[in-house]
Amino acid sequence: MRAATPTSEGMIVRDGVTVHYAIHGDGPRTLMFLPAWPIVHSRVYKAQIPYFADHFRVISFDPRGNGLSDRPEDPDAYAPSQNVADALAILDATDTAKASLIGLSLGGLYAALIAAHAPERVTALVGCGAVVPFVPPHPHKSVDVVRATPEAPEGWDKFNARYWQTDYADFCAFFFSRMFCEPHSTKQIEDALSWAADGSGEVLARMSLAEDRGPYPAPEEAYGRIRCPSLWVHGERDEVTPWQMSEAAARVTGGEFQLWAGVGHGANARYPARFKTLVRAFLDRHTGTPPPVKRTRSQRPKRALYLSSPIGLGHARRDLAVTRELRILHPELEVHWLAQDPVTRFLSANDEVLHPASARLANESAHIEAEAGEHDLNAFQAIRNMDEILIKNFMVFQEAVEDGDYDLVIADEAWDVDHYWHEHPDLKRAPVAWFTDFVGWVPIPENGAREAFLTADYNAEMIGHVEAKPGVRDRAIFVGGPEDIIPMSFGPDLPQMRDWVPAHYDFSGYIIGQHPASFGSRAELRERFGYREGEKVCIVTVGGSGVGASLIRRILNAYPIARARIPELRMIVVTGPRLNPAAFKLPKGVEARAFVPDLDRHLAACDLALVQGGLTTTMELTAAGTPFLYFPLKNHFEQNFHVAQRLDRYNAGRRMIYDQSDPERIAQAMVEELAAPRVMRPVEADGARRAANMLSDLL
Repeated sequence: MRAATPTSEGMIVRDGVTVHYAIHGDGPRTLMFLPAWPIVHSRVYKAQIPYFADHFRVISFDPRGNGLSDRPEDPDAYAPSQNVADALAILDATDTAKASLIGLSLGGLYAALIAAHAPERVTALVGCGAVVPFVPPHPHKSVDVVRATPEAPEGWDKFNARYWQTDYADFCAFFFSRMFCEPHSTKQIEDALSWAADGSGEVLARMSLAEDRGPYPAPEEAYGRIRCPSLWVHGERDEVTPWQMSEAAARVTGGEFQLWAGVGHGANARYPARFKTLVRAFLDRHTGTPPPVKRTRSQRPKRALYLSSPIGLGHARRDLAVTRELRILHPELEVHWLAQDPVTRFLSANDEVLHPASARLANESAHIEAEAGEHDLNAFQAIRNMDEILIKNFMVFQEAVEDGDYDLVIADEAWDVDHYWHEHPDLKRAPVAWFTDFVGWVPIPENGAREAFLTADYNAEMIGHVEAKPGVRDRAIFVGGPEDIIPMSFGPDLPQMRDWVPAHYDFSGYIIGQHPASFGSRAELRERFGYREGEKVCIVTVGGSGVGASLIRRILNAYPIARARIPELRMIVVTGPRLNPAAFKLPKGVEARAFVPDLDRHLAACDLALVQGGLTTTMELTAAGTPFLYFPLKNHFEQNFHVAQRLDRYNAGRRMIYDQSDPERIAQAMVEELAAPRVMRPVEADGARRAANMLSDLL
């Protein structure tokens, strides 16, 4: 799922060639992202466009030869002057008088030519790994290499027109491995390969033969005509374009130059937080407005920004419990919440203050639903595919924390904040406390060697971040105890989880939103909720996302079978705020609710619950001593490994395999659990208080 969809789309036609463009946002200033080499299309800017569209009107277009644009056969149709003319025609078609230009690789060349040829249309220019024609290319990209015909090319010898046409797929695999030469770049490489599949070796070969007859002076003279502010960013390890190109461009244009150590050609994609922060500051200096004056900390009470995960309402309940305990220690503390639906509804119902930037967050719950199948969610791959959403939301957070001058950031499994602040510690603006109830990505064995490799690679990157920069997390809190860590390794040649986690985390014990011990007796709760004497109340709840629809339908089919054996059985289905109760056909004796704010009390009062495999709900049931069946999502590593092991330790719940659980089997399990409930291990009641004490030292 994308972090943003276009506000509008269109096309221009020049000399019979159609070029597709898209517009995101409607800000007062315009940014145009210029196409790179047509081995990729405009999605190469996926990490930039959604965020900048919050502030700018953003125009992007697919290059000739890729994406939704045409693939002309005439080589000269791919000359730089043609791409420049396309850009100017799109500015005209969109009634854009002037824009700031951003270009990767060849896009940097196009930006420079536009700024030289039509200076009145350009307010600022940013080049990333830009092609600058008056500086010699790498020897392995010379014209002689491009036109050579080696029989069995290896390495950069594959950079030739013949090989592009005979083995385009292998060339792309090689090229992107060198474009993203940094460790842990698997996602960027996979993305680029998918974009390259929309292009072809024939297009690259045609482009290599193009002769440019555009109306431009000699290259160095053209760059000398650029008068707008310019920024040139280049990776020191760039094997596609030498960094000396950007250095020369900055010198000739009087622009700014940044050389990034250890970085390859795709700096905007591989290090998007750093790139966007740099570009944002550059554009604000030269085309925007100065930042507002901040109040000094002596003029206000202590202030915390709390990030609560939208994947399941259980996080919000425990986060609120921690906040209430923290306010006992710091009564003057202001807490602002950066959160998404459905968490925002829960927080509003509890009179909490939502940060206005919450409205700009890209929807993570909707992405998870889009990734899910029938009771099937590969949680690792879903989060991996959420990279576009996570980087957008990180930048929203970064703005909020910079503008809010917070004394503390509390991040409950805010993976984006933890990743990007470790990657760029200079972006950190406040002490941060990091909460999680699991550590370590785990492959599903049936998914093969590739997933095993990827999870280990992600674990290795996380371990490297924490060990190399231990000061980024001012406090890392594991929600549970050391015995809740699964007895596995992070991957080949990586530490055992039970050895590594205790060395890098404090343990709060489990955190319950409000422990059932404080609810009063079960009899009192049942009377309050109107549960009738003698009836057996079964609650079905599947969390805050829409992934649980298929499980609800299967349970509804099981209900008549179970009720035939237990006539006093009453079922209440809590669909969650993202599922409409009206979408389900309810058997007689079943009620449905979309949202129950005191669901934890109902779970403590009922006789049986049927739930997904999420940790918070299952642990609330465990603490209440309520029998339950839980159905871990297929391919969900956290539910199948981390949660299951913890529940086994508490002797809690009956694990059900969805594919093996037809309505008859579900009904039978319901009858058995009601007839012989198990004795569960007590769940600690002071987790929120212990966590608040750990946070208090940071204020």
